[in-house]
Amino acid sequence: MYLKIHKEPGGGTVVAVCDRELLGRTLTEGNIEITISEYFYGDVPASEEEVRYALAHASNANIIGTRVVEIAISLGCIERSSCLMIDSVPHAQFVQ
Repeated sequence: MYLKIHKEPGGGTVVAVCDRELLGRTLTEGNIEITISEYFYGDVPASEEEVRYALAHASNANIIGTRVVEIAISLGCIERSSCLMIDSVPHAQFVQ
């Protein structure tokens, strides 16, 4: 997985995580198109432990991919029903 933490003005953060094989891909579903870019999701691999820690402490997150979504569900950050499927890939955002 790839993990990047964006610092927001005023002290907030956005945690962005994607499954490794998705980086660089463009997914399309109807009129929705999303490119999983290094700029947003980062380019340094992250361990599952690092991803779990980041999501558990996130106040705002944007995640895409089966593995990262399953981690977020297991942590209670999101529910499966809140995921949007884009080209058969689960995507979710949450604010806590």
